[in-house]
Amino acid sequence: MKEEELKQIFLAEAQDSFEELNRLFTQLEKNHSDREATEAIFRIIHTIKGNAAAMGFEDVASIGHLLEDIFSEIRKGKIILTSMVFNDLFKAIDKLGEMIVGIKEDKKVPYKGLRAKLKVILRNLKGEIEFEATQGGESSEEKDQALDEILSQKKELSEEHKEEILASEQPVPIGVPLAEEFKEESSDKKSKITFSDFVQVPVSKLDTLLNLVGELAIEKDRIIAQGASIGATNEYTRLYRITSDLQYSVMGVRLVQVGALFHKFHRIVRDVATLEGKKVNLQLEGTEIEIDRNVLQIISDSMIHLVRNAVSHGIESPEERIKKGKNPEGTILLRASSDKEYVIIEVIDDGNGVNVEKVRKKVLEKGLATHDALSTLSDDDIVKFIFEPGFSSVDNVTSVSGRGVGMDVVKKAVDAVGGKINTKTELGKGTTFSLSLPSSMAVKSALLFVINETEYAIPLSFTEAVISVKKSEIHKVGNGLVTSHLEETISVMFLRDIFECKEPDDLTAPHLLHRSFDEIDDHESKINIVVVSVDNRMIGFVVDRLLQQKEIIEKPLGKPVENARFISGATILGNGNVCLVLDANDISEFLFKPVFATV
Repeated sequence: MKEEELKQIFLAEAQDSFEELNRLFTQLEKNHSDREATEAIFRIIHTIKGNAAAMGFEDVASIGHLLEDIFSEIRKGKIILTSMVFNDLFKAIDKLGEMIVGIKEDKKVPYKGLRAKLKVILRNLKGEIEFEATQGGESSEEKDQALDEILSQKKELSEEHKEEILASEQPVPIGVPLAEEFKEESSDKKSKITFSDFVQVPVSKLDTLLNLVGELAIEKDRIIAQGASIGATNEYTRLYRITSDLQYSVMGVRLVQVGALFHKFHRIVRDVATLEGKKVNLQLEGTEIEIDRNVLQIISDSMIHLVRNAVSHGIESPEERIKKGKNPEGTILLRASSDKEYVIIEVIDDGNGVNVEKVRKKVLEKGLATHDALSTLSDDDIVKFIFEPGFSSVDNVTSVSGRGVGMDVVKKAVDAVGGKINTKTELGKGTTFSLSLPSSMAVKSALLFVINETEYAIPLSFTEAVISVKKSEIHKVGNGLVTSHLEETISVMFLRDIFECKEPDDLTAPHLLHRSFDEIDDHESKINIVVVSVDNRMIGFVVDRLLQQKEIIEKPLGKPVENARFISGATILGNGNVCLVLDANDISEFLFKPVFATV
């Protein structure tokens, strides 16, 4: 995260905390025994001190540290709250507020007088506490221990003694000169209300705003399409520009840095590694890359599965790694990078890698594929079985992994946001899971085409090429079709063959995928094919007519068609027509799963 952005976030939180402190101090002044207010004040001051120290604002951290010490003693009942004490504490809070504003305005605020005052408040009220042990910006275990030892030597104040203090209340500190800037504040202090430059907005409101902007974008396309029929004008151009700027501005508000997720894995890796008796070093790269907050939230559980599996399945024990000549400490790298409209998140480990032969054996045991079917698959295709529900290549079930729950959830989550997941593994050297995720779920670049006079769209994230081949270049192989593209053999599917099925059982009809192909008599006829890539497989979707590339606002399908196969959602085009968006992952599963299931 950029330093200036972090500073703005700190200032916003500090300003909110300052306002809350004023409210709590007023509440505590009315009721000195309000334990809840005392605890809340202590927590807020502790947070301000910690955040300020992390940001390098030592002045604020130093004052926060002293206030924290004072309220630590108040919590223990070792400091009696009097009106004089409250006067000083209010002045201290005012000074803290000034220092926060000073950071914002890059203005140095004198505070040494306040620091001396706070020290003497404690010394005077507690009886000459040696505050040298607690001086400095950050608390430390040694300092806290030293303070505790000093305080433990002091006798608890008796009720009689407390009454004496209240009766003989006098200004503090006694005999200790105050710094000039602190003296002047008491007389010239003017009330000033400061507002934060940040406004906190619930995500639900942003979702509503984005939906409205999406509706506006659809209307924009419709109006501009109508305008085009009567001649484009400058007004339409201006409308297009303003709505586009508005749309991308709202999308930008929802972007968060992947570091917000990555940094949570330090603890997860530590806990799993401790449980498994392993040594693992977590490295992060690209934490500043931005992605839609909803995408990050949806894939967060998937990331947890991947990282936990990397520690549990991938990284070997220190003893095993030493035998292999590796560093006893394994490494997991979380890396994020941008690729046009997509964010690539990689989970890389230098562990043992996936044992393909072990996966092949488990596939046969579970009856997920026949021996003959497996013999035709590459190692990469066999590794994809780890994403099957309930699949696990681990013999022993542990508290972390081995129950076959997780990797299928990972794939479903990635599919749900229109992303892709690829796996690269090398036995003995490690595994890389690469998640290609849309940076925003609001707008997708898509390729539009026509089948049976109906418009469809497919996200460009799946599209590799658009080619035109003769019928004579397409060949029947088993129940399917194949052709050649870039010297590779790819499967070909006439999309109308599956979209014309009226009943689910029709999808299992023999030679279903040959129907449209057989209806073409001219072997020289040109056939339009959209080549897509799904799970590292190239597939050619045959369409009737290609239209254009276009940014679309995809909406989920509503009831009763929310579970329609092969369709992920819909959008409305400028001509007012509803355009269905293809679910390339589902079509790929339909095309290839029957091969595995013919046991």
